[in-house]
Amino acid sequence: MQLSAVHEAEIIQAIQEAEKKTSGEIRVHVESHCEGHPIERSKVLFFQLGMHQTDLQNGVLVYLAVKDRKFSIIGDKGIDANVATEFWETIRDEMRPLLAKNEYGAGLALGVRRIGEALASYFPYQRDDVNELSDELSYGE
Repeated sequence: MQLSAVHEAEIIQAIQEAEKKTSGEIRVHVESHCEGHPIERSKVLFFQLGMHQTDLQNGVLVYLAVKDRKFSIIGDKGIDANVATEFWETIRDEMRPLLAKNEYGAGLALGVRRIGEALASYFPYQRDDVNELSDELSYGE
């Protein structure tokens, strides 16, 4: 399941803009189907994508299973140690209406921007910041 080039570009731009505000690393993974709960699938992908290897443990994965209409957001240990439990739920709730209308580019880009804004207060951008993870979308089956 591949998003359109326009949607993909919109999401990548949002990732790059968000990462200018925070040292956090944001990835988006899209696939057609999700067996089971999307958070469990996200945890598997988080490690497969090497997101647990950031220096500050501040990676975030936004996951979308298009045909099953499931999505989740998970963060690494460094983030979860600093944010309230409803942190991700608030952002998911903002994304949900757009994703429900199949506006994947707008919905995912909104989520990414909100994640960047929220992370900036916990993990501000550092002048010597290195982009530790690819900004490209990853895709599954």
